[in-house]
Order: sequence, then C-alpha cells, then structure tokens
Amino acid sequence: MTRRTVPLFALVLAGCGSLSSPSQPAKEPDLEYPVGEFVLTERCSATVTDRDLRGKVWIGSFIFTRCNGPCPAVTSSMQRLQTELAEELRGGKLKLVTFTVDPARDDLKALNEYANARKADPNNWLFLTGDEKTIHRLLQDQFKQAVERKLGPDVKEGDEFGHSTRLVVVDRDGVIRAMYEGLPNDEFPDGKQRFEAGLERLKDRVRELLR
Repeated sequence: MTRRTVPLFALVLAGCGSLSSPSQPAKEPDLEYPVGEFVLTERCSATVTDRDLRGKVWIGSFIFTRCNGPCPAVTSSMQRLQTELAEELRGGKLKLVTFTVDPARDDLKALNEYANARKADPNNWLFLTGDEKTIHRLLQDQFKQAVERKLGPDVKEGDEFGHSTRLVVVDRDGVIRAMYEGLPNDEFPDGKQRFEAGLERLKDRVRELLR
C-alpha cells in the first residue's frame, strides 16, 4: 500500500508541555503514518516493542509524571477512554499506551505510582519508558509529534518539557490513522465543545478500526 505524505501539524508551545495545534476541523484527514519500530520498557519491567501491539488498535498519549501543566488533563482523557471503551478493552484488541517524555526521572517506580493513582488497568493501559533521545526521536520522527527539553535558568519544576498533547490512534498494522486533541483548547470559546466532539469521533474511529 502506498503511504500518503501529509504535512505535519503546526505545533505551538504552551504551558508545561503542550505543543498542540488549535482545535481540529470537523473532519480529520485519514492519516497513513507507519509508526515503525521501537523497543521500550513497560512499568511492569517487561520489554514492549511495536510488534507486541500489532493486531491491536491502540491509542497513544504523551506525558511526564511531574508535569504541572496539561499532562494531568491528557491523562484524565485517557482515564475517560478506559471507562468509555471498557467493552472494547475487555476484548483484548484495544490498548491504551502512554509514553513518558521524561524517562530519566520517570523510572518504573514513578510510572507505577502515577498509573496506580489513576487506576490504570495494567492489562490494557501500558506506560512506556526508555532512553530520552530514543523516545524524543520516536515522537518526532515516527509519531510526527513535537517534543523538546526546555533549557535555561528560568525553567520551572514541572515545566521542563514541551510536547504534544494529542491522542494518536494507531491501527492493527501499526499505522497512525488519526490524531485528536487530548484536552480542551482554552484559546477558543467553544474549546470544550470541540474537545468533546473530538473525543466522540476518536471513539467512533477506534470502533471502526476494530470492526
């Protein structure tokens, strides 16, 4: 299958880590970005590769546990999906996957504490860590998402990274098919409504890919 080349989304720094674009249009493009290979470590210490997720539809998110900006809201969106897609998750063909952008500090203990505090089902919601350069390159080159470590004396604790807050939908073949906002965009008066509509579209797209 020929892969379509689609221009990268415009991404803008905001808060502790958001490099998200404005709210998406009513109809998102049908993306075809192969995620490609990766080898990372899950919070249970198991090695997880892209091959382990083949045959499953999955939703990816990007956070760091010490973030005091948008990351908690993105994780709350994933918590909602864990509840609202519970039937699909029980079938074993859907997974939630969270990547830390701060792996130097987000070790297995930190990821477990973060995940457990949010009642993340260890069977269906993976938290992945690894080498920082590897993960940042994965986000930039393979997920087409922005990420950076902030530098300088003015960087505050909990605001060390700028990164995308999007939720990424990946199909059974490991191909990114859609991206949605992971939290409401407060720059728009109807940001909450747009976010809720996007989350509904995300769930519809997941169910479509599972059929």
